[in-house]
Amino acid sequence: MRRLDADEAELWARVTASIRPLSREKAEEPPIELEARAAPPPSAAKVKGRVPPARPAPAPPTSRRTLSEGGLDGHWERRLRSGDVRPERVLDLHGHNLDGAWTAIDDGLERAIAAGERVVLLITGHARPGEPPVQRGKIRAAVYDWLSASRHAGAIAAVKGAHKRHGGGGSLYLILRR
Repeated sequence: MRRLDADEAELWARVTASIRPLSREKAEEPPIELEARAAPPPSAAKVKGRVPPARPAPAPPTSRRTLSEGGLDGHWERRLRSGDVRPERVLDLHGHNLDGAWTAIDDGLERAIAAGERVVLLITGHARPGEPPVQRGKIRAAVYDWLSASRHAGAIAAVKGAHKRHGGGGSLYLILRR
């Protein structure tokens, strides 16, 4: 078990001070006393002119790419935008509940990969805007999470919105790797 540094101890003290016990009896532990924080040393010299703001630290690189980023070249992008692709497999999720939809996606992707297919049209239905709890559109809302957590995530090159002739906002193209 590691010890808390000064910043963590201060934050923890603030958190514990805001907690009320469930019972009406007083807590017996004394509060944690904090050491006075030393002020940062003054800067050595004043800089004349405009000083740019400090840049935030860059985010650490992630090993997993999100599916919607895709790894497609311009030719694929143009074909998808114009609707010139012909899906080799169609997975229609209408009438499925959440569990059934997940099973249908998993089975359909397994078959498409085994058959060497490249483009799968996933019909999810249109997302339903509204205040939670939304009773419709749950499958559409969960599809990206399912695909990124799927055992087939490594075989999916990109997930793109479908062209109007293939369902528009209610469908997605799944582009599989060769």
